[in-house]
Amino acid sequence: MASSSVQLSTNDLQLGSYGAAAVRPNSITRWALDGSSLLKIYRNIAPRERRLRELTALQIAADWGLSVPPVLASGEDDDSAWTVLGTLPGKPCSIDTPRAVQDFVRHAVTATLLVHRKVDGAHAGQGWERQSEPTTSNRNFLLDQFSARCQKLPWWRDLKAVLAPYNEHPTVYLHCDLKPEYLLVDGDRLHIVDWEASGRGPAVSDQADATFHLVRDLIYTPATPLPAPIGIISQLGASGPALAWRLALWLDRRRPGDIHLLPERELLQLASEDDPVAACEELTRLVSNLREAGVPR
Repeated sequence: MASSSVQLSTNDLQLGSYGAAAVRPNSITRWALDGSSLLKIYRNIAPRERRLRELTALQIAADWGLSVPPVLASGEDDDSAWTVLGTLPGKPCSIDTPRAVQDFVRHAVTATLLVHRKVDGAHAGQGWERQSEPTTSNRNFLLDQFSARCQKLPWWRDLKAVLAPYNEHPTVYLHCDLKPEYLLVDGDRLHIVDWEASGRGPAVSDQADATFHLVRDLIYTPATPLPAPIGIISQLGASGPALAWRLALWLDRRRPGDIHLLPERELLQLASEDDPVAACEELTRLVSNLREAGVPR
C-alpha cells in the first residue's frame, strides 16, 4: 500500500495536538488531545516493514467488513516510520474478573473466526501481502521468530519435531498479537486494533498467542490476583506444542539468560500435552514458576 498523500513530519505531529507519549520497546504512541486519532511511531525492529504490514492488513480487513481503525495518514521520515489512525468506539477487554476473562475468550474466538481465512495460493510468512519471498512452511514460520541462539539449545530439535504436524494445517491470515487490549467491545460490535505483527501461518499461532497472553497477565498483574480459570482459557483451543512454542518465544524475548531458566524436560512435557485443558494447566504452572524465578513480564 502506498503512503498517504498527506505530507506530515513526525516532529510536526509530536508538536501538534497530541498528548504525552506512551513508550513501548518497538513503538511510541500519542493520543490526539481531542481523542479523534492516534499517532503511532514504529521504531527499533524493522519500522518501515511493520508500518507497511499494518497498512496492508488494515486495508484487507476493512475490505472484508471487519471493524478496524481507519488510516488517516502514514509516511516515513529519515529515521522513523509513522501512521495516524482514527479511533474506534468501545472499551478494551479486561481480565479483572472471572466474567471478564470469559468475555475476552469469547471475543478472541470471534476474532479468530473473522480473521482466519485461508490463504489461497500463498504460503506462510510475515504480513498479508503476497510477496516473492522464498516459500516457507507453517512450522518454519513459527520457528523463524526465534533468535539464532535458540538453535543451539538442547530442546530445539524436539520443538521442531512437535511443530512439524502444523505443516499439514491450512495456512490462514493471522493477527499475530491477540491480547485483551487489542479487542475493543462496543455493545454487540467487536473492533480489532494493532495489526503491525500480522502474518500468514497456522491458526494455532493466534490461539497460542491469546492463551499465553491471558495466562501470563493473570499471573503477573497485581490487580487481577485470580487463579487461572483453566476450563475457560482452554476454550481458545491451543494445545501443548503451540503453547510450548509461545512460552519459549516469550523467554527468548526477555533478558539474555531467561531462556535458560526453562528446563528441557519441562518444555517437552508441555509440548506433549494434546488436550487443551492439560496444556493450559501445565502452561500456568510453568509461567508461575518463571515469575517466581524473576523473569520480567
